[in-house]
Amino acid sequence: MIEQHEAEAGRARLASALIANGSLTSDWLPGYAAVPRHLFVPDTVWPGRADGVRQGEAVNRDADRAAWWEAVHSDVPLTTQWDDGAHAGTGRGTIPTSSSSMPTMVFSMLAALNVEDGNRVLEIGTGTGWNAALLAHRLGPGNVVTVEVDHYSAAAARQRLAKAGYAPTSVVGDGADGYAKGAPYDRVIATCSVGRIPQAWVEQARPGGVIVVPWGPEYGGEAVVRLTVGDDGTASGRFIGSSAFMRLRQQRAERPDSLVYLSGPWPADGARSSTPLSPEDVGGWLEMFVIGVQVPGAFPLIERYQDGAYTLWLHDTAVTSWATVDWEPDRGDYEVVQSGRRRLWDEVDAAWRWWDARGRPGFDRFGLTVAGASHSVWLDSPDNPVALSG
Repeated sequence: MIEQHEAEAGRARLASALIANGSLTSDWLPGYAAVPRHLFVPDTVWPGRADGVRQGEAVNRDADRAAWWEAVHSDVPLTTQWDDGAHAGTGRGTIPTSSSSMPTMVFSMLAALNVEDGNRVLEIGTGTGWNAALLAHRLGPGNVVTVEVDHYSAAAARQRLAKAGYAPTSVVGDGADGYAKGAPYDRVIATCSVGRIPQAWVEQARPGGVIVVPWGPEYGGEAVVRLTVGDDGTASGRFIGSSAFMRLRQQRAERPDSLVYLSGPWPADGARSSTPLSPEDVGGWLEMFVIGVQVPGAFPLIERYQDGAYTLWLHDTAVTSWATVDWEPDRGDYEVVQSGRRRLWDEVDAAWRWWDARGRPGFDRFGLTVAGASHSVWLDSPDNPVALSG
């Protein structure tokens, strides 16, 4: 009885918070009530933060029931797997690879999906199964297909779904391939991020269908985009808000260490200069997104020091060019070193200044058009492309 009371009180409190922030809308309230999150949360989780980029200590249901219930009914993501299942124990692993998404994000994306009775939905990334259960409750299990690449996660989710009374079509496979056997779909939703929209998702959606997916460039920064599929096989739409999801496994990047780029002792063959633009100004999630769509094939790393200073490293994925910018407190200009065929800091500087000159537009002013392998990011209108291509 005590546990039931904790569950009811926690769910009511979380529902109030989600309604207040606008993510939980009236059409999803019955689903929220019928499909409790706690049925889809394993016994051990690592609660995260709202920005989704850092995990706390493990919480185990048997060891600390109160903390576990508090985590389940908090508006935070819960990491449920590390290192593709290779990690064991209650310590943090190296890379989080599965989670129960932040409830605000879950219901914001479901609202953007705008499902209607009778819609068929393809979900990429079953995870714990909670999102699939919400869709199955709303549309009926026969209208939901969910794809998960990890065999263990898929099996565990299938058990949770069955226990909750739902049996959507559960597929173990590469999410990038979708599930052609169930096509065409009215809606496609991904609970993992991508840098390239798989063509299968577009092809398996009917004309007029909607695709909701977290998208971000190689450099960093990410937002959910809502695409509508056209009669010509393209898909286009606006970004609707910031996100921080784990990458589709087939699109994960392998990033070399900074030392791989150096041809000799520091500063090797790098050319020195200085900049008034602070590394702090280019490090926000939106700023990284804006830079990433204009500076393709590059990524940043941070090297921090005990005194609080740090070096921003910029690398190209072709391993031909690098740059560093040193940040120190109370400085008005910052030392830059660049090497290689690309002047990466100059590219980052130009991208930031382009954004600044246009009034620093937010995610909601950007959009994405997908035509086969070509991805074009635009500002305000598809006829005003920013960058990126096939």
